[in-house]
Amino acid sequence: MSSEIDSPVSVPARRRPRTRSWLAGGTEGNERLTTLAGLLLIVLLAVLGVTILRIGQLLWLHLFLGLVLIGPLLLKLASTGYRFMRYYTRHAAYRRKGPPAPALRLLAPLVVLFSVLVFATGVVLLLLGRSSRDPWLLLHKVSFIAWVAVTAVHILGHMPEILRVLTSAQRTRRELIPDAPDGGTGRGAALGAGLVAGLVLAVALLGQFSAWTH
Repeated sequence: MSSEIDSPVSVPARRRPRTRSWLAGGTEGNERLTTLAGLLLIVLLAVLGVTILRIGQLLWLHLFLGLVLIGPLLLKLASTGYRFMRYYTRHAAYRRKGPPAPALRLLAPLVVLFSVLVFATGVVLLLLGRSSRDPWLLLHKVSFIAWVAVTAVHILGHMPEILRVLTSAQRTRRELIPDAPDGGTGRGAALGAGLVAGLVLAVALLGQFSAWTH
């Protein structure tokens, strides 16, 4: 009789930590997701930079990685936008955490603008092909140069957060444990979903590559 009474209570009790592992984290979790998405972007962008040096031979890889990057980029914009929304809608925890430094707040619109321009013009170029590349190719190149400049300053400005995530052994351990109670599971799922979304997009548009690679 006792076991029948206790069982309805014990089952939800076991599930609550799992729910928290997906959704918990608060402002700290948001910062870590934004930083991890940024680190993923930096790694992929480093590889993309290598393809630019040998663009004639690695154009197919440049196109593929450019599409893959869209998924993690959208995740980072969403994570940053969420913090922005929560702060300006006066959520108590985000108000206590405070906004980024004034210089980074002023730079943020430029980072978003040039990010959108680089990838939007890249997709337009891919879909239109070589025969219709003007003026899109020039826009793509100019926006890429501007984007690299503002993004480099953006990364330097956020270096304290990046170093804090990289050097925190406890945080790194929790990110890798599926049942971590601080939102690590949700962040891992979000990062994986962003990367998979980019891969799906790249694979879906593989047929468009031939207009540029042949």
